[in-house]
Amino acid sequence: MKIIDKWKDFLFGFISIILLWYATSLIINKPILPAPKEVLSNLYSLVSQDIYIHLGYSLVRIFVGIAISVCIGLLVGVLMGQSKQWNKILNPIIYFTYPIPKISLLPAVMLIFGLKESSKIIMIVLIIVFQIIIAVRDSVKDIPKETYYILRCLGTSRWREFKEITFPAALSSILSSIRIALGTAISILFFTEIYGTEYGMGYYIMDAWMRINYLDMYSGIIVLSLVGFLLFVIIDLMESTFLKWRNTNS
Repeated sequence: MKIIDKWKDFLFGFISIILLWYATSLIINKPILPAPKEVLSNLYSLVSQDIYIHLGYSLVRIFVGIAISVCIGLLVGVLMGQSKQWNKILNPIIYFTYPIPKISLLPAVMLIFGLKESSKIIMIVLIIVFQIIIAVRDSVKDIPKETYYILRCLGTSRWREFKEITFPAALSSILSSIRIALGTAISILFFTEIYGTEYGMGYYIMDAWMRINYLDMYSGIIVLSLVGFLLFVIIDLMESTFLKWRNTNS
């Protein structure tokens, strides 16, 4: 029932945006903002323009960036959460670098790592990894010490402690952190794909804008927005699958 209600909310939001878009296009009444019907019908022609190639490149960059961020964030976050010494060493570094606007680092990252895939993925990692580190560290710190006593009395390994207690406790914070950072990460990806590449949704949208092809431009924006929406849905599905206790308690 909750799933049906959620999809009803999504549908209501989609219809509201379309109606607002349609009303704005009527008010402006210029080619720079075509009506929703024209843009949505243009989506069918994007397949012949190899839009799936641009979409594939963007998805790979996002997923690789998220995977690297989770690995680094989980490792550093657990280390800081379980060790006071490491927390004391790393905490000032995290809090000094976290507030830095990551988009301002784009020129430096491209100078150091070039204009290819690595710089685009690194920018996504810089957006997501700090939030995961802080969230995981706080989650691990909140785990009562007594929770580990039973497993330690049984002589279990550190790996099993991590698998049975630490990771499940941190998973909720990891997914929430990714959800919060995802919108910013996709925005950063858009900017990075403008430079040094011929593939990616950012390149596709800007190329259409330069060609004054507003239908393709807005179609690309819709596709990129759908990518963000689908990623949010995937995170929701992961939460409902791996965090069933949250659904039963809510």
